[in-house]
Amino acid sequence: MSSDPVTRIKSKTPVPYELTAIHHDTHDTKTFSFALPDDATLDMLPGDHLYVHATIDGKPARQPYTPSSVPGTTGFFDLTVKRYETGGVSKYLHEQGPGDRVLMSGPNSGGHWIDGLAKQVGFVAGGTGITPMIAIIRWILAQRLAVELFLVFANKAEADIIFRDEWDKDVREHASFHCYHVLEQPPAGWSQGTGRITEAMLREHLPPPGPDTVIFLCGPPPMADALEAALKVIGHSERAIILP
Repeated sequence: MSSDPVTRIKSKTPVPYELTAIHHDTHDTKTFSFALPDDATLDMLPGDHLYVHATIDGKPARQPYTPSSVPGTTGFFDLTVKRYETGGVSKYLHEQGPGDRVLMSGPNSGGHWIDGLAKQVGFVAGGTGITPMIAIIRWILAQRLAVELFLVFANKAEADIIFRDEWDKDVREHASFHCYHVLEQPPAGWSQGTGRITEAMLREHLPPPGPDTVIFLCGPPPMADALEAALKVIGHSERAIILP
């Protein structure tokens, strides 16, 4: 068995990564796998991000994306990206196929998880705001850390829930993982949240404020601003609210 040291990759300038596989997650969201050398991993903590660089309509563009694969994975990394009509870089990525090369720089430090940060962690996500949290949740569960996780995840409709099967499986397999879905357009007989995330939902489905609690919050800016204000009303301190 090889005991060669793992190479940790980080680059300030854009470098090309080869796209090797694509998985369709929902009707408008795909996970893209990019190749790394067999003995290499991205030099990142859970929640850190890469910039994807592209030229769109003759102009340079870049967009941050947080890898959804667990940090420390060697040989490849994944980006989970929702296609937006107005999002030039997301449309560009969705047009790529296996064998294409995509320019990226980083990883860059974002609002990330460090082991020992907290014993209770809340995640409040709207739509693709889930993507920075995927690697953090996967990391904590894979490492079997003594941390209780609470996910509140808002989407338009059931078909928009990214990684729905994974969340259901995590709830079944990990007593420490709790998940509450909120839908704007719920199906008949829907038993979880409807409409938008409210202060009452945050009080009921997140851990209470305390020295061992942090809350990761990510979603469209108007939603994130409103919910950050609600979290502060509930009593979560500025330093306990992390915006990846």
